[in-house]
Amino acid sequence: MKQLWTAGRSDNVPAERLWDEQERLTDEYKDIWSDALRLDNHGDLKSSLLSEVGEYMGCTDLGLVERRCRGAVVELKHEWEQRGADAADPAAVEAFYDQSRAYPFDLMWWHTLTDDATPLAYVVALKFAEDHGCRRYLDFGSGVGSAGILFARHGFDVTLADISTPLLAFASWRLKRRGLACTLLDLKQTSLPAAHYDLVTAMDVWEHLADPVGVVDQVADAIAPGGFLFGRFAAQPDTNYPQHIVVDFESTFRRLADRGFVEAWRDDWMWGHQAFQKMSGGV
Repeated sequence: MKQLWTAGRSDNVPAERLWDEQERLTDEYKDIWSDALRLDNHGDLKSSLLSEVGEYMGCTDLGLVERRCRGAVVELKHEWEQRGADAADPAAVEAFYDQSRAYPFDLMWWHTLTDDATPLAYVVALKFAEDHGCRRYLDFGSGVGSAGILFARHGFDVTLADISTPLLAFASWRLKRRGLACTLLDLKQTSLPAAHYDLVTAMDVWEHLADPVGVVDQVADAIAPGGFLFGRFAAQPDTNYPQHIVVDFESTFRRLADRGFVEAWRDDWMWGHQAFQKMSGGV
């Protein structure tokens, strides 16, 4: 997008034409996302995802499911405050995600693209992976498994890892009903394999971590030499999201550099994602 607008302005292309081209390119990514996630018996992505989470939760009233999805941000805030989760206590943060009832609804609604197009960064990551010859893929903090579905549809060897057992169960159910294979890792019980993955995504994950520097080491150990970490490492304080407990990522970036990672790509136009390549073992 930056290249489009930079070249367009240099060539005095009318802004209307540039906006039209940006919409066309974004629509292409929306089609890739929707085609991967939408079930065959649904004509649109939103109804498909709502019916899917409704079926899993035992609710056939899609109006009720949509209201639950739309209200999930408020429900998550309430869950956090009711639990009194201590952001400095990794066990307390882990328990919150393992026991939250609202997260499946929140994430499935996000993935409908109704309010926010940032899930399309997974399609950007897919294109990046294909361009760099990656095949062994890990979604770290995999949530409801939508990224796993996308990458599995495109022939990748997929692993989903999360600290939430219920979310992993839902993700597994979603992939199985589509006939897609993946490996599931419950991070409360299982460590990541060493030097295994060509690409690891961590989309909107780092702001949730009680020990972000320690997680750098965990993920770095799992990435093969030459492999990539792709994610967004940015967040602003927001009272609507008390579970976003990290807003300063400098220690994360320093530890990535210590571990031999260098920035290989940056999206400084749309959503601010970055890719870091593992160049050496580091320290």
